[in-house]
Amino acid sequence: MTTPDFAVHLVDDDSSYLAATQRLLRLRGFPVQAFASAAALLAQVSADTRGCVVADLCMPGVGGLDLQDALVRLCPSLPMIFLSGRGDIPNTVRAMRGGAEDFLEKRCSQEQLVDAVKRALERNASAHAARAKVLALRAGFDALTARQREVLTHILRGRRNKQIAFDLAIDERTVKLHRTAIITKLKVHSAVDLGRLWQATGLPDSDLEHFPNGQ
Repeated sequence: MTTPDFAVHLVDDDSSYLAATQRLLRLRGFPVQAFASAAALLAQVSADTRGCVVADLCMPGVGGLDLQDALVRLCPSLPMIFLSGRGDIPNTVRAMRGGAEDFLEKRCSQEQLVDAVKRALERNASAHAARAKVLALRAGFDALTARQREVLTHILRGRRNKQIAFDLAIDERTVKLHRTAIITKLKVHSAVDLGRLWQATGLPDSDLEHFPNGQ
């Protein structure tokens, strides 16, 4: 069983509070998955899990802060909102430094919780869209042939056609044909655009050494 796409993943060991909060969020139109423990949630999340997490700070076993640490490793783009039965400044600071979207007391108003959930979902949607864009860019580079990738590494290093031809022991005209094919496939207009596109993939320049062999 996997969690639904783009859901509010609610975690609390207090069954009555869990049920009441789940009901509230569903009435406000949010898809909700409820978990009685952090371990139950961790058993189902993956790097592709979307939405946000609303979790109690103090729970037996894996507590809220430990859950946050685990989620940063498993799905770092999943925002987290903490709920606490009382104000706790040290834990609030630690949670926010860890990237928490918000830290609320359980007695906060319904609107405060709903607003925090909306912000968290919007943040996750933006992160997902950005990741999808990067993956699409990488797919474009992966679609190049082995020789085109090889020529590309030289183009990105600023080498001219004559230099590339010499280094690869091929005809300069062949280099020009590969350069045109690369630019056409990646829908850019110049070597400068190619460089910007490569940077947008988020891959380090050191990967260029291995890029001709495929990613």
